[in-house]
Amino acid sequence: MSDAYLEERHHQLRQQVRAFAESKIAPRIPDMEHTGAVETELVKAIAQQGWIGVTIDEVYGGMGAGHLAKTLVIEELSRISGAMGAAVQASQLGVAKIIHFGSDRQKHQWLPKVADGAVLPTIAVTDPEAGSHVLGMQMTVRRDGRHYVLNGTKVYVGNSHIGHLHGVVARTGDGSQGLTAFLVEADRPGLTLPPHGKGLGLHGFSFGELRFADCRIPAGNRLGREGQGRDVAYSSSVLYGRPNLTAVALGIHQAILEQTTAFAGERVRYGSPLHDLPNIKIKIGQIQSRVMTARLTAYHAAHLLDEGMPCDAELMNAKLINVELALDSARAAMEIHAAAGLLSDIPLGRYLRDAHHIFAPAGTSDIQLLRLAEFALGQNKGQWSQRLPTALSRTSIPLT
Repeated sequence: MSDAYLEERHHQLRQQVRAFAESKIAPRIPDMEHTGAVETELVKAIAQQGWIGVTIDEVYGGMGAGHLAKTLVIEELSRISGAMGAAVQASQLGVAKIIHFGSDRQKHQWLPKVADGAVLPTIAVTDPEAGSHVLGMQMTVRRDGRHYVLNGTKVYVGNSHIGHLHGVVARTGDGSQGLTAFLVEADRPGLTLPPHGKGLGLHGFSFGELRFADCRIPAGNRLGREGQGRDVAYSSSVLYGRPNLTAVALGIHQAILEQTTAFAGERVRYGSPLHDLPNIKIKIGQIQSRVMTARLTAYHAAHLLDEGMPCDAELMNAKLINVELALDSARAAMEIHAAAGLLSDIPLGRYLRDAHHIFAPAGTSDIQLLRLAEFALGQNKGQWSQRLPTALSRTSIPLT
C-alpha cells in the first residue's frame, strides 16, 4: 500500500541508494563499530552523490526531488547504517533553514555548494541546560557594529565535527521574540569543538558540542530577521527534523525485520526452522505489521508535504509511530534471537542502540503526543507546513 505513493523515479532512486549503501557503507561498519571514530570519507562520498541536496531546487544545482525522495534516501542508508542515515538527515536538516529563511545572496552562496557535496550544513539549537525547551536557551549574541558576537555552547549537534556551516540560534533579547539565527562557518575564530566522544549507538556519526567564545561573524551572516530564531528552529524541526528522523527509524526497522527473518530461517529447533514455531511466527508477524504501518505513516506524511498540504500532525505522528514501533520490534527481535542477540557478530544490538538515538531529537514521544492532543483539542496555533511557504513567497528576506 505504501508503494502507491511512489513513482518510477522513486524506485530508481531507492535502487541507487541501496546499491551504494550495500557496496560502500556495509564493509566499513565493523571498523566504525570498533573505533567509534567520526566517519568522514563515507559522508563525503554520500554528499558527492548529491543526496544532501535532494530537496534543494534545481536552480541551485539540487535534485529538486522533494521530501518523499529524501525519505527514501535516508531510509535506505539507515537500513545498512543508522549512523550514515543520521549524518545525511542532520545535514539535510541544516539545509532547511537556508531554503526557508536564507536571503537570495545566502541561497546562491551556499545551496549550490551543499548540492554538489562541497559543504555540509548543520543546525545547532540545543543549549546544555535547556534541552528541548528552545525558549529556555541562554546562549547569547550581541550586535557590535557590522558584526555579531556569539558566546555560549550548543550540544547534540549532528555532524558537529565534520560540518562546514553551522546554523546557530542564540538569544538577542528576551522572550519568544528574543531569538535570532545565524550562519557560522566552521573555521571562524572563537568557535572550538571538544574531542568527539563515543555514544551508545550511531558509531561513526558525530553529534557533539560547539563552543563559542567571542566568536565574531559579519552581520550578513544573520539568517532571517532579528527575533525570527524561534521560527527557524521550530519550522526546521517540524518540516525536516521529524520526517528525517522518521526515515532513520524506518530504515533501522526494516533492517531489524530482515535480520530476524533470516535468523529464524537459518536457526533449527526441533528439526525445523525456528520460524515454524507458532510463537516465533506470531512475533515475526507483529514486526512485519509494525514495519508496514510505520512505512505507510512515513510516506503519507512526506507525500502531503510534497503536495503542499497542511500536515504538521501527520509529520508528528509519523515520527511517534516509527520510533515507538521500531523500539517495540527491536525488543521482539531480541526475544527471538535470545542469547544469540547479545553477540557482537549479530547486528541486532547495533540496531537497538541506534534506534534509541532517534527517540529524543525533534521531540520525544511525549512531545509528539502533546502536540497531537493540541490538534485534537483545537489548540494548535497554525501549521508550518501550510503557512511557511506562503509567508516566505510573498516577500524575500532583506539583505543586511
